[in-house]
Amino acid sequence: MNAEITAKITIVYAREEPPDHWAAAVFLAGPTPRSADVPSWRPEAVAELRHRWRGDGRLVVFVPEDRHGRYPDYDAQVGWEERCLHLSDEVIFWVPRDLATMPAFTTNVEWGMWHDSGRAVFGAPPGAPRNRYLLHYAAASGVPAAADLAETVAVALARIGAGAARRGGERAVPLLLWRERPFQDWYMAQRRAGNELLGARVVFRFGVCWGLHVRMRVAAEDRVKDNEVVIGRPDVSAVVLHRPGRTLDDTEIVLVREFRSPCADGFVHELPGGSGPGRALENALAEVAEETGLVLAPARLREHGTRQVNATMSAHRAHLFSAEVTEDELVRLRGSGPHGAAAEGERTYVEVTPFGRIRRERLVDWATLGMIAEALLEPAPGA
Repeated sequence: MNAEITAKITIVYAREEPPDHWAAAVFLAGPTPRSADVPSWRPEAVAELRHRWRGDGRLVVFVPEDRHGRYPDYDAQVGWEERCLHLSDEVIFWVPRDLATMPAFTTNVEWGMWHDSGRAVFGAPPGAPRNRYLLHYAAASGVPAAADLAETVAVALARIGAGAARRGGERAVPLLLWRERPFQDWYMAQRRAGNELLGARVVFRFGVCWGLHVRMRVAAEDRVKDNEVVIGRPDVSAVVLHRPGRTLDDTEIVLVREFRSPCADGFVHELPGGSGPGRALENALAEVAEETGLVLAPARLREHGTRQVNATMSAHRAHLFSAEVTEDELVRLRGSGPHGAAAEGERTYVEVTPFGRIRRERLVDWATLGMIAEALLEPAPGA
């Protein structure tokens, strides 16, 4: 590796190998001069990064310019840029476009690929031409924008903060995902099993959900597996509200019906539940109130443990609770609604249904059926 290392800053120029560990990494995206008569803006950006970096560990700066001003291998250059863009925690776009000397055609393409990644910041001098379209999508995607280079760098570093130490394959997990508890819960479980993350690439992020294509060394089998995507989201709390009947099949179960696009007929029948900022029990009580209108005291909930919901695809878990409801509560539930968080597009309808009908008519998915069965069949404490 020929990277330039000064104190806590490591500069990695085009086609040079990145270091094996860092606390944060940034990529300086934007037009590159193709003439020695035109000065590059990147030395000024590097100077700003040196001046402003306050993290505890190493900051790596990817500079897509040849250390000696040569570009002998176009394909290798493109491959290096793609790799290092994906390794970066922040992609700093600075676009001092000059149609004669730095038209920034490649920058337009890179911006289109990265503007909605959650890792981009955008800056351009007020007089730079043909940036209106880029600025439009910066605003539409919530990308911070600045009118001078120093401010653009400052915004990127503010989002990075102190960074986080990562080594080897961990470097491929950007800070925006590394800092998420669902990712850390999954990753810590893998490490406890002795497995090693060799590489990763973010496939998607949508709201609280993310997908990560991972390359793992499987300790128990001494092999590498790299053909899977881990889907993650915050854990959920689910609650089985029930009224015992003469038999198990006669037991009344409170379901909520809600439109969900992946469902065969557009509507899912599920248990009241969801995720939230509190502890699992607090989330369970809040979701029951939100989706059914029933307010329960914490002492009424019985806890049944935690399991993954779809272990071959999603890393998130369901915390299962149950509560026996009264006949008066069932009457109120049957006549209530609709419920849900309308501002978030959620509309739920209460359905009180015997367990036997749930089984026979396949009203719920296998995971929900299993949670209901667990709550109904698990012996009560002391029984």
